[in-house]
Amino acid sequence: MANKNAVITRLRRIEGQIKGIQKMVEEGKPCGDILTQISAARSALNNAGGLILENYMKGCIEKALENPSGGEELDELIDVLLKYSKQN
Repeated sequence: MANKNAVITRLRRIEGQIKGIQKMVEEGKPCGDILTQISAARSALNNAGGLILENYMKGCIEKALENPSGGEELDELIDVLLKYSKQN
Protein backbone atom coordinates (compact mmCIF):
# COMPACT_ATOMS: atom_id res chain seq x y z
CA MET A 1 0.00 0.00 0.00
CA ALA A 2 1.54 3.27 -1.15
CA ASN A 3 0.02 5.46 1.58
CA LYS A 4 0.42 2.95 4.41
CA ASN A 5 1.99 5.41 6.87
CA ALA A 6 -0.66 8.04 6.14
CA VAL A 7 -3.44 5.51 6.71
CA ILE A 8 -1.86 4.22 9.95
CA THR A 9 -1.50 7.80 11.21
CA ARG A 10 -5.15 8.52 10.44
CA LEU A 11 -6.32 5.30 12.08
CA ARG A 12 -4.36 6.08 15.23
CA ARG A 13 -5.94 9.53 15.33
CA ILE A 14 -9.37 7.92 14.92
CA GLU A 15 -8.55 5.49 17.73
CA GLY A 16 -7.82 8.49 19.94
CA GLN A 17 -11.09 10.10 18.93
CA ILE A 18 -13.02 6.94 19.83
CA LYS A 19 -11.30 6.73 23.21
CA GLY A 20 -12.17 10.39 23.75
CA ILE A 21 -15.81 9.69 22.93
CA GLN A 22 -15.84 6.78 25.37
CA LYS A 23 -14.45 9.06 28.06
CA MET A 24 -17.08 11.70 27.27
CA VAL A 25 -19.83 9.11 27.74
CA GLU A 26 -18.29 7.88 30.99
CA GLU A 27 -18.10 11.46 32.28
CA GLY A 28 -21.68 12.21 31.30
CA LYS A 29 -20.87 14.96 28.79
CA PRO A 30 -23.79 16.51 26.86
CA CYS A 31 -25.23 14.29 24.13
CA GLY A 32 -24.82 17.03 21.52
CA ASP A 33 -21.09 17.20 22.18
CA ILE A 34 -20.78 13.42 22.00
CA LEU A 35 -22.70 13.26 18.73
CA THR A 36 -20.50 15.98 17.26
CA GLN A 37 -17.42 13.91 18.10
CA ILE A 38 -19.02 10.76 16.68
CA SER A 39 -19.68 12.65 13.45
CA ALA A 40 -16.06 13.81 13.32
CA ALA A 41 -14.79 10.26 13.92
CA ARG A 42 -17.10 8.89 11.22
CA SER A 43 -15.81 11.49 8.78
CA ALA A 44 -12.21 10.68 9.64
CA LEU A 45 -12.88 6.96 9.14
CA ASN A 46 -14.48 7.66 5.76
CA ASN A 47 -11.41 9.68 4.76
CA ALA A 48 -9.09 6.82 5.77
CA GLY A 49 -11.29 4.42 3.82
CA GLY A 50 -11.07 6.74 0.84
CA LEU A 51 -7.27 6.58 0.90
CA ILE A 52 -7.35 2.79 1.03
CA LEU A 53 -9.94 2.64 -1.73
CA GLU A 54 -7.92 4.99 -3.93
CA ASN A 55 -4.84 2.80 -3.58
CA TYR A 56 -6.87 -0.34 -4.23
CA MET A 57 -8.49 1.16 -7.33
CA LYS A 58 -5.14 2.16 -8.79
CA GLY A 59 -3.81 -1.36 -8.28
CA CYS A 60 -6.86 -2.99 -9.86
CA ILE A 61 -6.79 -0.67 -12.86
CA GLU A 62 -3.07 -1.23 -13.39
CA LYS A 63 -3.61 -5.00 -13.32
CA ALA A 64 -6.56 -4.73 -15.72
CA LEU A 65 -4.47 -2.67 -18.16
CA GLU A 66 -1.69 -5.25 -18.03
CA ASN A 67 -4.16 -8.03 -18.81
CA PRO A 68 -6.98 -6.55 -20.93
CA SER A 69 -8.59 -9.94 -21.59
CA GLY A 70 -9.10 -10.69 -17.91
CA GLY A 71 -11.88 -8.70 -16.33
CA GLU A 72 -11.47 -10.32 -12.93
CA GLU A 73 -9.67 -7.31 -11.48
CA LEU A 74 -12.40 -4.93 -12.58
CA ASP A 75 -15.12 -7.26 -11.34
CA GLU A 76 -13.40 -7.40 -7.97
CA LEU A 77 -13.06 -3.61 -7.94
CA ILE A 78 -16.76 -3.17 -8.67
CA ASP A 79 -17.63 -5.62 -5.90
CA VAL A 80 -15.47 -3.73 -3.39
CA LEU A 81 -16.90 -0.37 -4.50
CA LEU A 82 -20.44 -1.63 -4.03
CA LYS A 83 -19.68 -3.00 -0.56
CA TYR A 84 -17.86 0.18 0.47
CA SER A 85 -20.61 2.48 -0.80
CA LYS A 86 -23.24 0.57 1.20
CA GLN A 87 -21.35 1.42 4.38
CA ASN A 88 -21.44 5.18 3.76
